Amino acid sequence: MKTMNRGKNLTLNAAILAYLLLSLSPLLITLSNALRSPDNMKSPFLLFQEMSFQSLAIAFQKIGFVSAFCNSVLITTTAVLTIIIVASMAAYPLSRLDTRLSRFLALFFLAGIIVSAQIAIIPIYKVFKTIQLNHSRLAPILMYVSGSMPFSIFLYTQFIRGSIPVALEEAALMDGAGLFSRYWNVILPLLLPATLAIVFTQGVAIWNDFFMPMLFITEQVKKPLTLAMLGFMGDVENPTQWNVLFAACYLCTIPLLIAYAALQKYFISGLVIGGVKG
Repeated sequence: MKTMNRGKNLTLNAAILAYLLLSLSPLLITLSNALRSPDNMKSPFLLFQEMSFQSLAIAFQKIGFVSAFCNSVLITTTAVLTIIIVASMAAYPLSRLDTRLSRFLALFFLAGIIVSAQIAIIPIYKVFKTIQLNHSRLAPILMYVSGSMPFSIFLYTQFIRGSIPVALEEAALMDGAGLFSRYWNVILPLLLPATLAIVFTQGVAIWNDFFMPMLFITEQVKKPLTLAMLGFMGDVENPTQWNVLFAACYLCTIPLLIAYAALQKYFISGLVIGGVKG
């Protein structure tokens, strides 16, 4: 019996190890190619041969990493903070009221999950052009906020219904707290797990997005990392330096890896606790 259990454990551990290596392989291949010389790119899957940090230095300088990084942080942070405030304020009454209007609005927001912003991108672009927002950072931020509302409102609504007892709000009401005070001092702090789940899901999507910045941002000083990397793609006269491109990709990924490694337990708990209550 012990032999069978030991065999099962070995099989399970081997499967977990294989899955781990498979999951890490894109990062390892990217890092290996980022540390290669241009002449050593003919065998991209042979890892860590003749390593050099020169391509990372070139990518850091050529991409204008500091400026592009600050733009990415500004756009992502502004969009995510706006999503958190607006979505949580919308979800609070939807989760507590039981009227036809609240049920209709909840379904209305939920239906927005299946609607893509790209469907209406032409009229939206014309509107932004009319109000002179088509060349600013505000345009993609507004697109990100509107596109993230359905999922964020749904997650917050389910979290409030399933994890925050009404008794806490009743106690605050007895102490004289108004509606906004109950939301700000009672509800919002307790939404931390769901908030972190939204920060990761929406923040990563916004950080990695290329389409919206390409459409609305034309000035070099306003470009985020994803758009700045476009300058690494070569042409017939100037072939692409693949090692430098891989280095730029890795530099863009490092902030996300650090954030996820530091806060992964909150991300997982937010998704689990924010699930639909059975």
